[in-house]
Amino acid sequence: MIKSSRVNAIFYYLSYLLFILAIILLFPLALAFIYREGNNLYQAYYYTIILSAFTAIILKVLSDKDNKNINLTTAMQLCAISWIVISFFGAFPFIFALEKSLIDAVFESTAGFTSAGLTVFIGLDFMPKSIIFWRSLMQFLGGLGILTFFLLISTRAGGESWHFFSAEGHKYNLSRPVPNIYRTVKILWSIYIVFVIAQTIILNLLGLSFFDALNISFTTISTGGFTHYDQSIAHFAASGYQYFRLIEYVIIFFMFLGGVNFLLHFRFFTKDFAEIKNNSEFQTLLKIIFYGTLFLFVTIVLLNTAVDSSIEEIFRKSLFQITAIVTTTGFSTESINSSFFPVAARQLFLLLMLIGGSVGSTSGGIKIMRLNILRSLFKRDIKKIYYPRHAVLPVTVDKQILSKDEIYKLTGLVTFWLILIVIGGIITALFSDLNGLEAYSTMFSALGNIGPSFISTERMLSLSPVIKFTYIIGMLAGRLEILPLIILFSRKAWKSQA
Repeated sequence: MIKSSRVNAIFYYLSYLLFILAIILLFPLALAFIYREGNNLYQAYYYTIILSAFTAIILKVLSDKDNKNINLTTAMQLCAISWIVISFFGAFPFIFALEKSLIDAVFESTAGFTSAGLTVFIGLDFMPKSIIFWRSLMQFLGGLGILTFFLLISTRAGGESWHFFSAEGHKYNLSRPVPNIYRTVKILWSIYIVFVIAQTIILNLLGLSFFDALNISFTTISTGGFTHYDQSIAHFAASGYQYFRLIEYVIIFFMFLGGVNFLLHFRFFTKDFAEIKNNSEFQTLLKIIFYGTLFLFVTIVLLNTAVDSSIEEIFRKSLFQITAIVTTTGFSTESINSSFFPVAARQLFLLLMLIGGSVGSTSGGIKIMRLNILRSLFKRDIKKIYYPRHAVLPVTVDKQILSKDEIYKLTGLVTFWLILIVIGGIITALFSDLNGLEAYSTMFSALGNIGPSFISTERMLSLSPVIKFTYIIGMLAGRLEILPLIILFSRKAWKSQA
């Protein structure tokens, strides 16, 4: 038995997570049989299932079922370890079936589970359908979080579920639809699944096969951005789909839904429209999409005279790309590095990569609410100059006063976020011949869990393993919003009382 109660608890819960992973892998295995993809694919899933289950059994045997209580620190450490372990085991089908290197397989798996959307896979159009489905399923599962999914289907956490939710879902903590954590998770996942079903049905009616519609829906609502075509969403226009314009507008709408705080979706379904109307973050998201699209549209029309496209096409591509980047979905109907977008537009893309979507959404990035808080903090400092010294000037969000601890945490998070971007950019520059914009855009993309960058997938594939490992850390840090990873590697945290 494990003597440390902290290690014991981590082993205990990790064993159940790996059991769940083994069960989930039965879905791509079944698909491999349905499409008769051959022994190589069957064995890839068999081996991964066996490895996951065997490791789960070992962890379960080593743990003590009567000593599994956790506090918030342990939950943070478990959260970080869970994402690392799940990403590692999720990579095995790529290794066994596609003979990918360990670093490339783990890179792809991490990009899947973190909904980052970066990829080192080319030739997606010709990949086995079960592999394509596994990539999409990873993003679906990672969209609202691995531990929230664990809470949804398991009662193992018991009274400790609050710590799980706080560790992975600390971005939801400003409000919850109901006080009970399990019911909160159930509500969020119910909305999430309803959106997937709705988008799948609509896309299927517009001419996509059920397989295509489901995979696109998995990676839209999760704001993940994986597709099974090298051309991304541009594939449907290039392939002559009759309703490709409507398909793109539908994807825009559901990308937007993925980028909105899921608690606001709950308010919508409960007809609490005043809460939605008065939500400052939601208003800012709408403004960013509106003005971003307007700026992009105008710059393309005025500055790119070589573009031979209709006004509707320019508008649609502008709206699509702005929505895809600000929600960190990462789909594209035109490469962000193509000549279609002027230099000024690419600078805007870089800024939007940093911002990200809403708190409580499936989006990555720093989040709009946090930037709104920093703006309020700056305004308060300006007011302090000309207001009386005794004036009380609190920082508020939607009429809620933020404590000093929350403000300190926010400024620390944003500062560390920027430091990681600088470190990632420097490492990229040291181990490659990419220019500054290319180097930093890829780290922006990794840390923001976005997907597209200013380099091609072929170039990404050829990068040094050191750079790929840096991006893996960046994707995990971005998805976990840094804090759990810091706690994982903190000696003092491990020495603190469990």
